[in-house]
Amino acid sequence: MLKVFTGNSNPQFAHGICRHLQIPLGKAIVDEFKDGEIKVELNEDIRDSSVFIVQSTNPPGDNLLELLIMIDAAKRASAKQVVAVIPYFGYARQDRKDRSRVPISARLIADLIETAGADRVLVMDLHTNQIQGFFKIPVDCLYADVALVPKLKEILQPNTVLLAPDSSSVKFTAKHRKHLDLSLAWIHKERDGDGNSEVLELMGNVYNKNIVIIDDMIDTGGTMVKAIIKAKANGAKRVIVAATHGIFSNGTDQLRNAGVQHIITTNTHPNAFDFKDVDKIDASFVFSEAISRIYEGKSVSDLFLI
Repeated sequence: MLKVFTGNSNPQFAHGICRHLQIPLGKAIVDEFKDGEIKVELNEDIRDSSVFIVQSTNPPGDNLLELLIMIDAAKRASAKQVVAVIPYFGYARQDRKDRSRVPISARLIADLIETAGADRVLVMDLHTNQIQGFFKIPVDCLYADVALVPKLKEILQPNTVLLAPDSSSVKFTAKHRKHLDLSLAWIHKERDGDGNSEVLELMGNVYNKNIVIIDDMIDTGGTMVKAIIKAKANGAKRVIVAATHGIFSNGTDQLRNAGVQHIITTNTHPNAFDFKDVDKIDASFVFSEAISRIYEGKSVSDLFLI
């Protein structure tokens, strides 16, 4: 039997998944004891069931702890398999030891999820693909282009160019080229020791063209703003930005002040719901289809835009 439960990171998203699957959300208590410790009770029989726990791992740390404790509860209740469904995989940005005395946080999170007892992980648009290799269990990484590309096709104007905001996002941006039939430009930059960035050069032609910037996330928006300023200085006109995960730690004003006409994101991160000026695309249908395929033993890769 298929069962879907959720923690408190993004219950709206979990309800969307269940709505597409046409099943009720699993009954569970995910609360706190008086001293703040997390309390979890799964109030349904899940013996020999396939249990999917929908919970992102973004801060606060309780989100990660809820996921780990819910996995443990499901394993101890004799679930047949437990799948961690993580719409937004938090703690992904420290994915390598690039300086002295820094952690590899993404590897630590992977180890914790495995140790808790997850049999499989389902995510969308990891910050870097190498994170999949940190797990010894299967990881299915979904791509938001299934949800974002149709919306972009609706609003794109002629004479538009895809712009990657930095060199590390070129590969992510480039995979949208054939779906949108656009040429590609990118920003070459370097970061200093404090994590600040300096734009060095724009590669490609954006003069008198509209630009679309697509990335896996918008956090503060600083990287995108610097790319937009550089593109505008080189003659770019209308600006659209799109991202899988809309975090918006500094809100959207910085992007609007830089001349962005349209902001598009999915609803994988709960912060996206807080901004009325952001066009939110529901990605729960992608997860629901993937969950159905995993449960039925079918290929998940058929969901990808090839």
